[in-house]
Amino acid sequence: MLSGAYALGASLSWGVGDFLGGLKSRLMPALSVIALSQPFGLVVLAVAVAVRGTAPPGGDVWWACLSAVLGTSGLFAFYRGMASGAMSVVVPIASIAAAFPVAWGLASGDKVSAVQELGFVAAIGGSALASVERHERRTRLAAGVGWAVLAMVAFGGYYIPMHAASQQDWLWPSFLFRCTSVTLVWSIVLARRATPHGFRLHLPALAAIGLLDTGGNVLFAAASMSGLLSVVAVLASLYPVVTVLLARITLGERVQLSQDIGIVATLAGVVMISAG
Repeated sequence: MLSGAYALGASLSWGVGDFLGGLKSRLMPALSVIALSQPFGLVVLAVAVAVRGTAPPGGDVWWACLSAVLGTSGLFAFYRGMASGAMSVVVPIASIAAAFPVAWGLASGDKVSAVQELGFVAAIGGSALASVERHERRTRLAAGVGWAVLAMVAFGGYYIPMHAASQQDWLWPSFLFRCTSVTLVWSIVLARRATPHGFRLHLPALAAIGLLDTGGNVLFAAASMSGLLSVVAVLASLYPVVTVLLARITLGERVQLSQDIGIVATLAGVVMISAG
């Protein structure tokens, strides 16, 4: 199914972009990473809208603005979480955002298979296990978990209005999303008088982050035009597999065995939800 391929493409694009964004958030403020990277995607989308030359397809497209507020808030929390904790812990917890659109779909009459039900149990239980670490007979939340939970809630809210905005078109919702996110972020930057500086050496990576994040939004919008919310949202939520693998391969991240089990269970749960 073409919508499924688009959603998986969104996972790949987001996964690589999130990995790069997490790395840069360890070197510079997360707000600066977002503020400097997102305009690259906006420029590309603005050119595409101008070239196509069509008007917005209808009123529903404006739901993308609400989606942008939620998605941008989630991205900030996500970057902060990856900057303060292990990506291999933060990313799987944030991936439970897939449960929100699935729950919305269920409330709207979608049917869930037994495999998906098992996936919910594995994903939620795994995220709880991944978030806890033991130190000298003490148990505490792993670093970055609080931010990961905030990202999970915000990302979960992102999918629903973005899916609604993309029923007739993929380009205009993507463009309005990026316009809103850039306006929101730069309004905060200017209000806080926190104008980024010393970022020239980081520009290539920031451009890649912005284009990859925008690419994920575009592919999810394209998937939403013909795919069910409960299916495309979960397939698009497989991006943690990409980010975690990159963190393990390039950074050599290591966590406790119990957290490793939780990470595997979480990712397996997301896969089962999509397979159902």
